[in-house]
Amino acid sequence: MGDIEAPSSNRPRQNVLLSVLPSKEFASSRKGMLLIAEVALSFVSFVCFAASTAAAFVTVPLLEFLAALFLLFAYSTKFNERFKGFLWPLMDFMRCVTASIIFFIISIIAVSRYVDGSSKAAGVFGFIATIVFALDFYFIFNELANFLKQGGESNDEPSRQQDEFSDSDSD
Repeated sequence: MGDIEAPSSNRPRQNVLLSVLPSKEFASSRKGMLLIAEVALSFVSFVCFAASTAAAFVTVPLLEFLAALFLLFAYSTKFNERFKGFLWPLMDFMRCVTASIIFFIISIIAVSRYVDGSSKAAGVFGFIATIVFALDFYFIFNELANFLKQGGESNDEPSRQQDEFSDSDSD
């Protein structure tokens, strides 16, 4: 009887683990891939800075890793849809802008001032992270700009209104 109950006790653990991981559809989306890349690059940069003589810069990659990991969790579990009071795209935009600027600055310092290999590796991973964060804030900016041009309406409504206006103009 102990053998029959053992497999059922493993199932809840697997379900909990699967609920924490991002879904396949989100992970294959552009935003999902960018967030996964941000998490990975921030973590690798954190490890490299921790192992280098430029350990003073370890805080930035750690904070960006935690922020990107939180947003990856929030977007993949649709946590952001439950809390409408926060301006999620704007918070994400500000996170990406500040991360790209700060990663760029500390990467230049790590590559130019420190001679050990782990500092150079942290700088290189920081430059790659700068590019990924910059891409993310570029895409977020375009989405926000399109949203504001439409007056805060959904994508379907403005296209219907434009069709109605063009029909009435042709009469």
